[in-house]
Amino acid sequence: MSSSRDDLQSLRQFAVWAPDRERVELLLGTDRLPMSRAGDGWWRLEAPGATGTAYAFSLDGGEPRPDPRARHLPDGVHGWSVVFDPGEFEWSDGGWPGTDLASAVVYELHVGTFTPAGTLDAATERLDHLVALGIDLVELMPVAAFPGRHGWGYDGVALYAVHEPYGGPAALQRFVNACHAKGLGVCLDVVYNHLGPSGNYLREFGPYFTDRYSTPWGDAVNLDGAGSDGVREFFLDNARQWFVDFRLDALRLDAVHALYDTRAQILLEALSAQADSLSEQAGRPLWLIAESDRNDPATVLPRASRPGLPGGTGLHAQWADDVHHALHVQLTGETDGYYSDFAVDGALAKVLTTPFFHDGSWSSFRRRHHGAPIDPAETPGWRFVASLQTHDQVGNRAHGERISAIASSGRVACGAALLLTAPYTPMLFMGEEWAASTPWQFFTDHQEPELVESIREGRRAEFASHGWGDGVPDPQHPDTLARSRLDWDERAAPEHARMLAWYAELVALRRARADLRDPRLDRVGVTHDVTEQTVLVHRGRHRVLVNLSTDERAFTLGEQDSALQILAAWRDGAVLTPGGVVVLEAETACVLGPE
Repeated sequence: MSSSRDDLQSLRQFAVWAPDRERVELLLGTDRLPMSRAGDGWWRLEAPGATGTAYAFSLDGGEPRPDPRARHLPDGVHGWSVVFDPGEFEWSDGGWPGTDLASAVVYELHVGTFTPAGTLDAATERLDHLVALGIDLVELMPVAAFPGRHGWGYDGVALYAVHEPYGGPAALQRFVNACHAKGLGVCLDVVYNHLGPSGNYLREFGPYFTDRYSTPWGDAVNLDGAGSDGVREFFLDNARQWFVDFRLDALRLDAVHALYDTRAQILLEALSAQADSLSEQAGRPLWLIAESDRNDPATVLPRASRPGLPGGTGLHAQWADDVHHALHVQLTGETDGYYSDFAVDGALAKVLTTPFFHDGSWSSFRRRHHGAPIDPAETPGWRFVASLQTHDQVGNRAHGERISAIASSGRVACGAALLLTAPYTPMLFMGEEWAASTPWQFFTDHQEPELVESIREGRRAEFASHGWGDGVPDPQHPDTLARSRLDWDERAAPEHARMLAWYAELVALRRARADLRDPRLDRVGVTHDVTEQTVLVHRGRHRVLVNLSTDERAFTLGEQDSALQILAAWRDGAVLTPGGVVVLEAETACVLGPE
C-alpha cells in the first residue's frame, strides 16, 4: 500500500508544445506513452515523474528528443531530460532585499574560466573577493546548456537547463543563495535572439524560427509570425523561471536588436511588464538589462500606458558600448575597425557626459547616421552599463588580450578612475581589477568537423577588419581554454596587488561619495585638453584629473583651490606622471559644460 501511495505522490504533469505534430509520445525507460492534445498546440500526460526520472519525447514516431523546457540535462544537450524540482531547494535568503541597480557596481564573470575547477560551487568560494572589492551585482555569462563541455555559452540550445559541467540547476540555486547571504545580487546573461547550431531541436517541435528575417546566426526567432504565441510564451516562461525558481535579481538580454518583432506589444515590453509584476510579488527589485546596438533611448524609456501609445520598451538599463570604445581608443591608441569612429577630438568628453557618442551622428564604420540623443531630464545615467572591458571586447580580439596587455598600468588606472567616477553603472570584467595577465580567448568544444572549420574561418575573416593578422588561436584546442582561466595567485605580485588596491579604493570612494555616483548627466563637466592630453572631470565638489600624455604634468593647489583635498591618487608627489590620476574634493561644487 505504501508503495502505491509513493507512486501516486510522484505523478507529474508532463507537457510539451508541438502544435504541428500528429502524435507525441512520452518516453519513460522502455515505455512509450501516448500524450493527449490539450489545446493551443500543447500535449499533456500525467505519469510517474519523481525527481531524477529520465524522460524524452518522440514526435510522430521519431527519435527521442529532450524536452525543450528541460531543467536538467546531465548527459548533455543530445541526451534525455531528467526531472528537476526547483521547489526542493531550501533557501535561506528570506530577508534578501534585492540589489539597487542605480547604485551598483557590476562584475561580469564566466563560470568555466573564473576558477580552475570551472564550476558554480568553485565560484562560490571566491565570493569574498568580490565582497572585499565592493561589488554589488555578479553577472554570470550564459549558463543555459550548450554542446560540449567548454564554451562562452552564447550557443546554448536548452534554455531552461543549467549547463551540467557547471554543476547543473541545483548548483545555480546554491550559488544564488550564497551570493545573497553575502549581500551580492546575481544577474544572468540570457540569449533569446538565437540558439546554437548543434543540439537545437526546437524546429522539430514547432515554428520557433522564421526565414522572414535574417540574423548573423541564420533564421530569426519567430516572434510575430504564424504560431508565434507559443514561441513568445517559451521565452516569457524562461525569464519567469530564472526570477522565481532561481531567485535571480536581473537578466541581461543578449543583442536585443536581433529580436525582430512587429507586434503592438513587442516581446521586450512583455518581458518588462512581467519583470515588474514579479518584482511587486517578490517585494524586491528585479531588473532587465539590454545589450543593444541601436543607441536608442527608447530601450530604457517607460512602457506606453497601453498598446498603440508612444512609449519605450520599459527595460531598466542597457549596455553603453560607446563609452568603452572611446575610452579604449584614448588608452590604447587603437583605431582599427569600429574604433575608427572614436578617434576624433571630443569623443572622450562626449561619452563622459552622454552614453551615446552616436546620437544621430554619422558613423564612418557603418557608413550611415546612427542612434538618437538621450534627454538627461528623463533618463538618468545609471540606466547605462559602462565598462573598460567586457567578454566581448576582450574575447573578440584575435588573441584575447586584456587592456592591461596593450596599455601601461598608469593608463589602465586612468581608465578605471574615469569609469568608476562616471554617472553610469560601472561593470568590471573578471580579473580586470588586478590587471590579470591571462588573456580571455574564444574557445569551443564542438564535435562536428564542418562546424569547427566554419567557426575557425569565420574568426579569421572577422579579425581582418581590425588588422590583427594571422596566428588566431584555435578555438577547439585545449590550450585556448587553459590560457583563459584566471590565475588567482598572481594577485599577490606587487604590480597586480597595486592595481587591485586601486580598484578597491575607487569602488569604495564611489560608494562613500554621492557626487561620484550622481547619475544626472547634465551635472557632469569635462575638459579634455587634446594638446596636453589631460582630462579634467567635474563631479559636484569632486574632480578627477588624469594625464594621458607621455610627459609629466604638474598640478598645484593654487590660491583659489587651496581647499582641494586629494582623496585618491595614482601619481608621484605633486606631479602627474604619464598615466597619473588624482581624485580631489573642493569646498564648493563646480560644473563645467562639455568640451
